This record gives sequence, structure tokens and C-alpha cells, in this order.
Amino acid sequence: MLTTLDKARQINVDTKRYGTFAEIGAGQEVVRWFFRAGGAAGTVAKSISAYDMEVSDAIYGDCDRYVSRERLDAMLIHEQALNRERLADQRGSDHSFFTFADTVSARNYLGTNECHAWMGMRFQARPGAEDSVIIVHARMLDDTNPAQQEALGIVGVNLIHAAHTWSDNVYKLVESLVENLGRDRIEIDMIDVSGAAFEDIDNRVLSLYLVQLGLTGAAMFSASGKMLQPSAVLRKRPLLVQRGRFRPITHVNVDMMRAARDQFEPHCAPSENGLLPIMEISMHNLTDTDTVCLEDFVSRAEVIASTGSVVMVSDFQEYHRLAAYLTRYTDRQIGLCMGLAALQGLFDESYYRDLDGGLLESVGRLFKKQIKLLIYPYKSTNTGQVQCLRNVGFDDARQHLIDFLTARRSLISLENICYDYLDIHSPAVLDMIERGDNNWSALVPKSVEMIIRSKRLFGYQSSSRSATV
Repeated sequence: MLTTLDKARQINVDTKRYGTFAEIGAGQEVVRWFFRAGGAAGTVAKSISAYDMEVSDAIYGDCDRYVSRERLDAMLIHEQALNRERLADQRGSDHSFFTFADTVSARNYLGTNECHAWMGMRFQARPGAEDSVIIVHARMLDDTNPAQQEALGIVGVNLIHAAHTWSDNVYKLVESLVENLGRDRIEIDMIDVSGAAFEDIDNRVLSLYLVQLGLTGAAMFSASGKMLQPSAVLRKRPLLVQRGRFRPITHVNVDMMRAARDQFEPHCAPSENGLLPIMEISMHNLTDTDTVCLEDFVSRAEVIASTGSVVMVSDFQEYHRLAAYLTRYTDRQIGLCMGLAALQGLFDESYYRDLDGGLLESVGRLFKKQIKLLIYPYKSTNTGQVQCLRNVGFDDARQHLIDFLTARRSLISLENICYDYLDIHSPAVLDMIERGDNNWSALVPKSVEMIIRSKRLFGYQSSSRSATV
């Protein structure tokens, strides 16, 4: 593996790469590596740091937040346009122009700020090509400002080197972002690629890959497939999260979210953007084997998105880890809706052998921020009896814990539900789709049916007897 200095030197000696470094916050830590490596005159057309807000606005235009994607995009577009305008006549035929930019909030003196950075590249893969773009959001995890500056510089060099070396292999590009850094120093929670070099790349797959590599705990994207930066989306909002396999999403999932919202939202404090419903898939639920099937993930994500929901993919098998992640970004109410069977699994003590306090410790971690679990009833396939929170019944001391959490309103039974949907089970629906049994279409929302048919998801074949819409 190349050192950071080797990477900078390798770019410097490539006589076809020429561009601008624009850095705001935490010093000019990225371009400094290129000056240290030697030969920077062949690479660096300009280095600029517009620290003063009025100066920054005068160059890049007004914005609401200076450490934001909005500001980063403006920096990249402005500086790359200047490269083309000023350099094209003399260098355009044999140079590929690039702009690297970052806008950073490193640790302040009191340690009270969010330590994060937006950084990106706008670059030509070859002379004369249209621009390609890489956008990254990173959280700096070191305890001191100098250490964060150092880490930022290394990630920036990695990004520039990866853009010029691995634009034809996005998986290697992602892997290389944290080379020469421990993963305890930097978290990459969003990457978004676009433009000429990345026309066939699905950013949702890249988001999954970030989680799979352990570069972040979770990734998010909108119903339209747009990558979302978690802290920007979750910040100071009440949240309603439903975890599931969603293979496929059925009327039960939609009804569970509706019922949970009806009961939960009236008790949430007002917020600027209102309650955010999220469908969350744990990486541990993507497959029953050790191999993550990206195609299967995309299928589920597209089906979820057809209902208009925000999608989260996480690496949190335990609910208390999911809760800890969410409360990092918001101090508002958080509701987790789940079926009664999932609640029973949540209280299975065998899942918590890695915790010194076992089940009790996991419960303490989960509910310490007044998180509420909203429980959807379950209908036994054997007896036909409907079970709900009031009659769940453990035959040991766990029942006292259930009673305590119910009394303090940490566990809430969902009431206004559609009992007709309790006979719907996703595994059975999936089996019907695979067998070509047309009855599956009545068990899922119309939008879900249409996308399964149009994209032939979950083994659906248009030649089966379910071919007619």
C-alpha cells in the first residue's frame, strides 16, 4: 500500500493532472502533502482558503451553512469553471483539469462542535472530457484539533489519488479512502458519484458498501434514490423507524407505520421539518449467509422507495445500537415500531452474551433516552388467536420487565390497526411470487405490485400466470 506521501508524489509526477485546491477550515492540510512531496508546480494551479465568511460569500455566493454540501458544490463548480476558462487554451488538449475542495468544522477549543467535513472532487477522467464528481461526507473522530487536521489531510490525498486511479473501479475507490488511517479516526457516512466516469454506478450500492466495510454505521437515501447525509436529515427531528427484511414490503408494513404514526406523532414536540418516517434494514438481515447480495438489497430498496419512504441501511444488529446512533443526531422523540414477534426476540437473553449486564444492560441502553417501542399485534397461524402487548406473556421474570416498561409508556400497544392484514406474512408472499401465484398482488400495496412486475423482482416472471396487471 502506498504511503500518503507516495500518493501525493505519484499525482505530482503525472504531467497530465492539473488543478485547484480550495480548502476552508482545518488549514490547507490536503494541498500541504503535495507541496511536501515535491514537484507540486506540475500539479497545483492554485491553492485558496477563503476563511472569512464575507470573502467566501463574495467568491462562491451566499449559503445558510458554511460546512455543507451546498457550499462544497458551489466551490467545486466555481473553481473548475475557472480552470477551464483560464487554462483550456494552453493546456486543454493534453491536461485533465481537476478541483479538490473541502469545507470543514474541526474540533474547537471547548470541544463543543460537530467535527465533520464535506469534501469532493470535480475532475476530467481524460483531457477534454466532461466532468465527473465525487462527494464525500466524513466525521473526524480524533480528540484533538491537530489530529483531526492530520486525518483530514490523509483522507483528502486518498480521495484525489482514488479519483485519478480508481474511477473505473468504484469499489477500490471506496476502499482506498481510509488507507493509512485507522477506522477509529474517520467515519465516511456518505459518498455520491456522478458524471461521465460514473454513468452506470448506483449510489445506493455504494452506500451499502460503506456499511459493509465498516466505514459507517448506517447509510440513507431518499425515495428517489438520492444519497442523504444522516446528520443533515436526522438533525433535531422526531423519528419513527420500522425495522424489517421487507422482502417484499406488504400491507402489514404500511399499516404498521400508519398506525404507529397516528399514535406517536401527536405526542411529538413541534419541529421545523416534522416527523420523519424511516424504513430500516439491518445489514445482518440482508441475507441468511455471510455473503451480502447487492442485487437483493437494491430490489428491497426499490420496493421500499415505491411507497415514498426514506431508506436506512445499518450495521446495527441490536436495537440499542440503532438507538444510540439515532440519538447522536436528534434530541427529539424516537419511536421504533415492530411486530410482537420481534419484541419477543428483543427480550431473548441469548442475544446479549457479549454485554456484562446481559438483557438488563441492553434494556437500559435502549430506553435511556425515553425511546418508545410501538408494538403491532400478531395472529397465530396455528390457533388464529390475536396476541398483543397486553397478553404477550413470558413465563419467567422477563414479564416483570415487560410490565414495568409498559407502565412507564416505553412499550405502547398499537390500537387502530387493520386486523384483516394480520394473516399476511412476507415469506408466504415471496413464495407466491416465485411460484407465479397471482394472489400475491392483493397482499401488497399497488405501488409495490407495479414495481415488482415492471422490474421482475423477487423471482417474478411475466410469463407466469400472474403476468396480467
